[in-house]
Amino acid sequence: MIQPDWELFFSSLWPLLDGAVRGTIPLALTSFAIGLVLALALALMRLSAKRWLSGIARGYISIVRGTPLLVQLFVIFYGLPSIGVTIEPWPSAVVAFSINVGGYAAEVIRAAILSVPKGQWEAAYMIGMSHRRALTRIILPQAARVSVPPLSNTFISLVKDTSLASLILVTELFREAQQIAAFSTEFMLIYLEAALIYWVICLVLSTGQGFLEKRLDRYVAR
Repeated sequence: MIQPDWELFFSSLWPLLDGAVRGTIPLALTSFAIGLVLALALALMRLSAKRWLSGIARGYISIVRGTPLLVQLFVIFYGLPSIGVTIEPWPSAVVAFSINVGGYAAEVIRAAILSVPKGQWEAAYMIGMSHRRALTRIILPQAARVSVPPLSNTFISLVKDTSLASLILVTELFREAQQIAAFSTEFMLIYLEAALIYWVICLVLSTGQGFLEKRLDRYVAR
């Protein structure tokens, strides 16, 4: 029976953690933050009474959700240079992941806005609020609470999806695992170690999600 190389396991632990801290987590946070801003804009466009605005948002969301993330990543990093646009690996990954998050999170935010009772809008108009003020002061805060669980799941999925950035030479957790595995030829051990680190990160995020949901539920009338 083949025994695990524990010396290699522990010696590779720090490089993998360093890849997670310096690469995976910043990449996920940056992409998610930009993606959320894009998603909010798309959600409001989808809800707009102007058909051309809603049509643009529908088309964007359809394309993003209907094509693989890996293809989107390759189009940006390998495809754009053919038309004279060259982007470095890390920014390419941020652009691709942000675009992808925007497409998926837009529907989450739109559904959250629609879940707010229409009476909230009517009450806001009755006290003299404009549409924009009612949206920002009354509707969006309530929609934010509703959207926390699905958006948290989107972020957790994004953390795992950042492993695709290794295919365009971005230094992150899985890229470090590839390099160590290729040098040591201990592919099973190193890849399982990388999987373990991903699992721990996602476990921490899931725990934080549960805590945040409980905190927000305190402000909901029963």
